[in-house]
Amino acid sequence: MPIEFKMPDLGENIENGDVVSLLVSVGDRIEEDQPVLELETDKAVIEVPSSAGGTVTAVHVKEGDNAAVGQLLLTLEAGDAQSAEASADPQPDSTPAQQTAETQIESVSEAPPASAAQPAGSVDFNMPDLGENVENGDVVGVLVSVGDTIDEDQPIIELETDKAVIEVPSSVAGTVEAVHVKEGDNAAVGQRLLTVATAASATAAEEPAGEKQVQATSTPPAAPVAPQAESLPSSPASALAQTSQPPAPAKGVPAAPSVRRLAREIGVDITQVEGHGPGGRISSDDVKAHSKQLHQTRATSPAAAAAAPLPDFSQWGEIERESMSKVRQITAERLSQAWSTIPMVTQFDKADVSDLEVWRKEHGKRAEAAGGKLTPTAILIKVLGAALKVFPQFNASIDMASNEVIYKKYCHIGIAVDTPHGLMVPVVRDVDQKNIIELSVELSEMAQKTRDRKITPADMQGGSMTISNVGVMGGTAFTPIVNPPEVAILGVARSSVEAVYIDGQFQPRTMMPLSLSYDHRLIDGADGARFLRWICDALNNPFVVLLEG
Repeated sequence: MPIEFKMPDLGENIENGDVVSLLVSVGDRIEEDQPVLELETDKAVIEVPSSAGGTVTAVHVKEGDNAAVGQLLLTLEAGDAQSAEASADPQPDSTPAQQTAETQIESVSEAPPASAAQPAGSVDFNMPDLGENVENGDVVGVLVSVGDTIDEDQPIIELETDKAVIEVPSSVAGTVEAVHVKEGDNAAVGQRLLTVATAASATAAEEPAGEKQVQATSTPPAAPVAPQAESLPSSPASALAQTSQPPAPAKGVPAAPSVRRLAREIGVDITQVEGHGPGGRISSDDVKAHSKQLHQTRATSPAAAAAAPLPDFSQWGEIERESMSKVRQITAERLSQAWSTIPMVTQFDKADVSDLEVWRKEHGKRAEAAGGKLTPTAILIKVLGAALKVFPQFNASIDMASNEVIYKKYCHIGIAVDTPHGLMVPVVRDVDQKNIIELSVELSEMAQKTRDRKITPADMQGGSMTISNVGVMGGTAFTPIVNPPEVAILGVARSSVEAVYIDGQFQPRTMMPLSLSYDHRLIDGADGARFLRWICDALNNPFVVLLEG
C-alpha cells in the first residue's frame, strides 16, 4: 500500500527551507527515522528523517527546491513480503524493528541484487592529496579500463598539474568496475576516479545464497547506511588513503538562505567565506568582507584584472586557435604575478671563461665516463652554490606578512629546462656538498627526466636560486624574471670570442654574458654588483671557489 511522506513540522516557527541534498533515490529501501534529505532553513542545515519505512517509489522534490511543511516529499511502498507474513502469522508482540529484520531476510533470499546500487565491498578511489597546494590537474591519460585487475600503487591515470605530468597510483587493489574520468577532464583532489571491486567483495559474491540466508537469520541486520556515505574500504591501505584525503566541500554551509542569496548576487563563492558567528555560521557581513578582500586583491594584481577584449582577427586573414597547456597557463599566471609584485632589477656583466673552456674540454671525458656531461651549466651550479655561501641574502625569501627575512641553510639550485610542453624548473639539491662530476651526472639525468615528463612536483620544489641558460640558442643578454619565493635568478647567454685589452694589448678571450635579476626589496644594487662580479672572478679563476666558497 502506498505511503506518502510529507514534510514534518520542524519547530521554532520554521515553515520551509531549501533542499540542499537528497539522500535517497527511487528504488532505495529505507527505514523509519532514516534521514532522506538535507534541508537548509534560516537556522541551520538539518537532516529530515522519514516517519515510515519501505521502498521509495517516487521522489517529489529535487536539490534547490524550497520545501514547505506539509509538502509531499516521498512516496513509499510497504514491502509485500512483510504484509503477507503479517497476515499469515500475526505477531502482535513483535516490534517494528523485528518485522523490518524479517523483511530484509526475505529480500536477501529472494530478491536479485539491484544493478543500480553500488555492490557491497566496492571501493571508490578518490584523487589523493598531491602536495604543495596542488588542488587539481588535467587528465592526459587513463591507464586502466573497466574489467582490468589492478594492484595497490599501480598507476591509473596521468595527470598534468601546474608542476608536471605525474602518474597517480591506486591505493586499492581489485577489479575496476567503473572509471569516472576521461582524457581532457579536470580532476580535483577528493574527486572520485574509480570504483573497484576488492577481493573481499568477490569472496562475498561467491558465498552460497543459503549460507547468506542462515547468517541473516541468526544475526540481526545492521542499520542501513545513508546512500550519500561512501563504501567502507576493505583494506587498511585503502582506509589510510581515504582518511588522508581532504574532505570534499560540504554541500550545505552554515548560512541562512538570505545570506546565500546575497553571495550569489555579488559573485562570491559561499564555500570560501569564513564565518565568524556561533559554530562558524556565515553572516551577511562575512560575505561583504570577503567580497571587499577579493576586490582589493584584484586591484593590486594587474594579472587578475579583466583583459581587454580582442578584435576579430579572422577579418584580416586565416587564423587557428589552440588551447594553452596546463603548464603554459600556470607559467603565464605566475610570471605575471611575479612581474607585478616583485620590484626587479637586472644587472649585466661578462666573465672571461677562456681558461675554463680549456679546462672543461680537457676533463670532459672524466665526466662522460661517470655518465654525465661537463657542461658550463654544471660548472655554474657549483660556482653559484659557493656564491650563496658568501652572499647569504641571495639564499633567502621575504615574508611580508610578518616582515621577516627567511635565510636558508641548505643550497638547492633550480635549472630552467626547455621542453615541448613548456618551461620547467627541476631542482638539484645540496650542490655545496657535491663535486662537479657528481653535479654533471645528476644534471643530465634530471634534464632527461624532465623532457620525458617523468618529473614529479617534489623534484621542482625548494630551490634557493635558479639558473636560466639560453646560450645554446644564442643572444647576447636578457632579463630573466625572478622565480618566487626565491629572490634572484642568474641568466646565461652564449659565449663569444672578443678582443679584450690586457697588459697594453688586445687579446682574443672567450667571454660569457651573465644577467642577474634580483628582488630589490631585499638586495641592493651594490650587493647585486658584488655578487655578479664574484661569480665572474670565480669563472675566470676557479681557485676562488676553493679559497672563498
